[in-house]
Amino acid sequence: METALAKTPQTRQVIFLAILLFWWEAGSEAIRYSMPEETDSGYLVANLAKDLGLRVGELAPRGARIHYKGNKELLQLDVKTGNLLLYEKLDREDLCGVTEPCLLHFQLLLENPMQFFQVDVQLTDVNDHSPAFLEKEMLLKIPESAQPRTPFPLKTAQDLDIGSNTVQNYTISPNFNFHVVTHNRGDGRKYPELVLDRALDREEQPELSLLLTALDGGAPPRSGTTTVRIEVVDINDNAPEFLQSLYEVQVPENSPLSSLVVTVSARDLDAGTYGSVSYALFQSDDTSQPFVIDEVTGEVRLRRALDFEVTPYYNMEIVATDGGGFSGKCTVAIEVLDVNDNVPEMTMSKLTSSIPENSPETVVAIFSVSDLDSGDNGRILCSIQNDLPFLLKPTFKNFYTLVTERPLDRESTSQYNITIMVSDMGTPRLQTEHSISVQVSDVNDNAPAFTHTSYTLRVRENNGPGLHIGSVSATDRDAGTNAQLTYSLLPPPEPHLALASLVAIDADSGQLFALRPLDYEALQALEFRVGAADRGSPALSSQALVRLLVLDANDNSPFVLYPMQNASAPCTELLPRAAEPGYLLTKVVAVDGDSGQNAWLSYQLLKATEPGLFSVWPHNGEVRTARPLSERDAPKHRLLVLVRDNGEPPLSASVTLHVLLVDGFSQPYLPLPEAAAEQGRGDALTLHLVVALASVSSLFLLCVLVFVAVRLCRRSRAASLSGCAVPEGHFPGHLVDVRGEGTLSHSYQYEVCLKRGSGTNEFKFLKPILPNRSPQDSGEEIAENALFRNSFGLH
Repeated sequence: METALAKTPQTRQVIFLAILLFWWEAGSEAIRYSMPEETDSGYLVANLAKDLGLRVGELAPRGARIHYKGNKELLQLDVKTGNLLLYEKLDREDLCGVTEPCLLHFQLLLENPMQFFQVDVQLTDVNDHSPAFLEKEMLLKIPESAQPRTPFPLKTAQDLDIGSNTVQNYTISPNFNFHVVTHNRGDGRKYPELVLDRALDREEQPELSLLLTALDGGAPPRSGTTTVRIEVVDINDNAPEFLQSLYEVQVPENSPLSSLVVTVSARDLDAGTYGSVSYALFQSDDTSQPFVIDEVTGEVRLRRALDFEVTPYYNMEIVATDGGGFSGKCTVAIEVLDVNDNVPEMTMSKLTSSIPENSPETVVAIFSVSDLDSGDNGRILCSIQNDLPFLLKPTFKNFYTLVTERPLDRESTSQYNITIMVSDMGTPRLQTEHSISVQVSDVNDNAPAFTHTSYTLRVRENNGPGLHIGSVSATDRDAGTNAQLTYSLLPPPEPHLALASLVAIDADSGQLFALRPLDYEALQALEFRVGAADRGSPALSSQALVRLLVLDANDNSPFVLYPMQNASAPCTELLPRAAEPGYLLTKVVAVDGDSGQNAWLSYQLLKATEPGLFSVWPHNGEVRTARPLSERDAPKHRLLVLVRDNGEPPLSASVTLHVLLVDGFSQPYLPLPEAAAEQGRGDALTLHLVVALASVSSLFLLCVLVFVAVRLCRRSRAASLSGCAVPEGHFPGHLVDVRGEGTLSHSYQYEVCLKRGSGTNEFKFLKPILPNRSPQDSGEEIAENALFRNSFGLH
């Protein structure tokens, strides 16, 4: 299994080997303090900050704390003063047992930056336990043939204290037959032997009762007693002897109950009951002794489960006693072999449940691992999932730090579930897992983004105030207040454009509203920018372009440019009687302020003095003769022409034309039909008419000369037209949009020259020009038509 794990590239593992951390202890010695056990809580152990060379003021900001295995709180650190205080009374016997010296290992943890300090506290023993014998009474069977100075082993007293506070001496109550000698074992413990001073006489005294006292070396010394009852038996001159004085055995800690541990054997040269040997544990404690011996066979078997982590070694003394009371003794040293029966443990010292995104090398957790087993069974391997942006770093001894490997992105992953796997290297491997959940908190690192870079909105002119004309929308990948958006209108690049008086935007929803009615003829399109800003700190924003197109409505009636309707006298057109059918009499010129089909104009002869004599072309307003003239036709005619646009509903205007039939242009021109009617009233006015006709002829010639001069002036300086404007353009289709400058036919365009502010009497000339214009010239007509409209003072 270990080989398979080593060959798996997808799993990153950090192996904790306790033996590899000895370099830390070699490089920096631990601070060691000493204190007696059973000291009251609150005892000042030392000023830890002073001993470590730390400033007291930096302990609290750096999160200083004392760590002990299992998170037991035995000591506490006052971060204000740096004093190391005792949290509760400490019992050396409970914490260390017979281990000497009794060292408690603590770690001082500091953050920002991360530091570890080793602190060892040695508990010194005080004499708080009295020696105690396991049995209230000892029974010795001594043959009467025993010789003086024969030693008889006695059971030892138990004292939980160590050193000089444990048992130091044994005494026996005063008597004439025995005295007690105290001997030292190889491990430093003392045991008593009862030495015969004078031979026993069973017939004189078959039984003796003595008081054995055990004294420790404390000040004052403590003591414990037991009764030694001696039975004097008949002569037995051979004591049992074991084949080995020392038996060494290794037993796995997971050995089943009743399994055979070792078999001891002793022999006695005597015969009969004196040569019969029985075995027993010399010092038996049923509550703590996990072994039992068969008194006949000498087989030592397991009666209770072993635990290497609690007791790794056992030393037993086995006594073999014959029927005569003689006994022999041997020692059995049992070594408990460790098996992998402890799951690794993990202690979490610090855990951060939420970390901000875009923060590299952030500490998420600090924890320690331990395993009560030894050897490979206690070697620990730590790992996390391979596909996470986190790293496990070994820091101090068995401590690990879980940090971020790279900056995190909350918008990609907002939460991580991390499983820390801790396994040992034993066979079979044991493993424990600890799962933590880490939330990634949001940082305002995403600017709002509009759904479109530009929006095109359309609204029909003459809209109502406050009309909802459309919406813009933006999104923000952040969360919380960082994703709450506020919409606004950005200042236009043209400072003269009062955008705030035309359009408004709802700051929360992004809905756009028209604040007042819009006029297509004044404003056909509007471009402005809107912004979206989040509420993060600092706030991020973006912008989008909005094109607002004003749609035309048919709200302008056609306007007749020629003939002028506001003149002081009506305009009269002269028609020669010799005109052929189709003769161009005049042209009605009209414009419409609307656009599109709302500006497509059509002309219609609504009323005429002679209905069949004249016709009006519907597309260009040309008035032509429909048939030849005759002598019977009236000399004066009145035509009513209707100009209508193509809107819905259509709007119209009308114009009245006065036509005077003449034999030729040399015939006197009478501008008013009413004045011509007065010729028939009498011959008395003939002279006056001749004078008037001569005056009119002279005036006509003068006007022709002025017109020719104006034409020459306009051709030499096209930029300044001297009061004359030339409407030009090609109008394809049935009805052609001229953006308010009127319509012309495919075959004719006319040059109209009117002085600015003039009346009908100053109309000088009307003739076709540029009869053939290609459709490709339509692009130039747009600019020229605007010039035409301005020449008539129309805006």
